This record gives sequence, C-alpha cells and structure tokens, in this order.
Amino acid sequence: MAITVGQPAPDFTLHENPATQHSLSDYRGKNVVLAFFPGAFTGVCTTEMCTLRDSIEDYNSLNAVVLGITVDPPFSLAAWKAANNVDYTFLSDYNREVVNAYDVALPGLAGLQGYVAAKRAVTIVDGEGIVRYHWVSDSPGNEPDYAEVRAAVAALN
Repeated sequence: MAITVGQPAPDFTLHENPATQHSLSDYRGKNVVLAFFPGAFTGVCTTEMCTLRDSIEDYNSLNAVVLGITVDPPFSLAAWKAANNVDYTFLSDYNREVVNAYDVALPGLAGLQGYVAAKRAVTIVDGEGIVRYHWVSDSPGNEPDYAEVRAAVAALN
C-alpha cells in the first residue's frame, strides 16, 4: 500500500519493550514524526537518531513526538537507546507489518537475501491521524533533510 499525503495514516501497535506497547492512535492530538531506519548500532542510523535526539526539544515545542521505528528486536533497541542517551521512543517492528503498511520495507539489506529491514524514511502524521509529509530514501546511506522535516512539523501548528 502506498502512503499518500493527505490520507489517513495506517494505525499500528508496536513494542517498545516486551511489557510496553505504543499505538499511533495513542498520540491523537499530537503531531507524530515516524523515523524509520534500517538498523541499530550502524553508523548512519546512529547519526540520524542522535540528530533527532539533539532536536527533541524543538519537536516537543511544536506539539510533536518522535518515534524511531526499525525491525530490530526491542532488546537491541533498549541497549542502543541507552548507549546513545536517547530520550524518545524506539519501537520494534520485528514482524515487519508496519514497514510493509508504510511501503518502506527494504529487502536484502547489505546483500542478506531473505532479510527485510526498514528503508530510511520519515512520515509526519498530524494530530488527526492524517499523513502530512512522507519522505523515503532508496539508499540507506542517505539521511533526511532535517530542516525540511522540522519545517513540515512547524507548518502544522
């Protein structure tokens, strides 16, 4: 399914850890930045997630939350989050339902046949659950335009 700006965002429920789940619908009334990334403990992903970490107060001031989403297990994400002093939520799409629903599945990352990761992508969902911005990179080495992402969130207020 293709994600289209102006259409409702597919709802989902993912694990932050084995005991805690988050649904997109939990954040109604807030703008949500969904930051999909290929994998924890990798260079570009660490740079991206730490860049978002360093801007989290800007997003909070814009009535926005940032959710990092990858296919890595919640145990790895917890360790990576702690190692990088990240104070926003990472969610594990270990069954690949959300990367498929948002059309950001990346099969064969690093030549690993049969392995499906998440493409690097950013989707912004407004407080009513409507997609307002959707950027997808065909290369896992490309980072999003952070100023563009922030401006897209600011435009919602």
